[in-house]
Amino acid sequence: MDEINKLFQENHEVLLGYLLQIVAAIVIFYIGRWIAKGVRRFLERSLLSRKVDKAVVSFVGSIVYVIIFIATALMALSQIGVQTTSFIAILGAAGLAVGLALQGSLANFASGILIILFRPFKSGDFIDAGGITGTVDKIEIFQTIMKTPDNKLVIVPNAQITGSAITNYSAEPIRRVDLLIGISYDADLRKAKQILTDIIKQDSRVLAEPAPVIAVAALADSSVNIHLRPWVNSADYWGVYWDTLEKVKLTFDEQGIGIPFPQMDVHIKQDKQE
Repeated sequence: MDEINKLFQENHEVLLGYLLQIVAAIVIFYIGRWIAKGVRRFLERSLLSRKVDKAVVSFVGSIVYVIIFIATALMALSQIGVQTTSFIAILGAAGLAVGLALQGSLANFASGILIILFRPFKSGDFIDAGGITGTVDKIEIFQTIMKTPDNKLVIVPNAQITGSAITNYSAEPIRRVDLLIGISYDADLRKAKQILTDIIKQDSRVLAEPAPVIAVAALADSSVNIHLRPWVNSADYWGVYWDTLEKVKLTFDEQGIGIPFPQMDVHIKQDKQE
């Protein structure tokens, strides 16, 4: 016992230093874990307020928690004198190997996070992205599920979506219908424009503001081209597009306004028989 007391008295400063280091490591560990939980809760609340799928929220929150927890554990070990350089090197090598093996999946995962955070589109929007045009059905962490107008289900990798231009047709409440109407050169231009004006005015789906545009676009090779550009609610776009084309054709036929079409004249030359 005397030897133990003597050893303690001779090395009490060193032992006290080790004890303080252990206490500091424990404090760092618990504070880091508390911060990790707080960051995870904050992130989950933020994503849920954006109406992100709960499974995605839980997955992202867990990843953030694990990253902060590992960093805290390394800091605590470093505090008590453990050389963490080797641990960091091992983790870095493992991360590099996993990253190379799952390069495509990680790219899709990162793209999914970007889509969730920046929300260039949401479920139910009609978009053109990744070479696919359709309605967004689900946004998942690795892929986006879309339905095409002919009711085909298409699974598009998220990296393919964020790597190309995204056109969201549902983002704005109104859209402009662009129609190019050609009439023959011998047709009455003023009458044709008046007919187009009447057709637009008679359609209740066409908005008064912004005002529709009816103007000569070009004097083409075989026709006078007229721009017809009414504004409609986004939900009425295709209905107005198809109905207007049909009504223009029927009305022009009734009023004698010719719509030119490609023609080929064939001249047959017959040699004289001797």
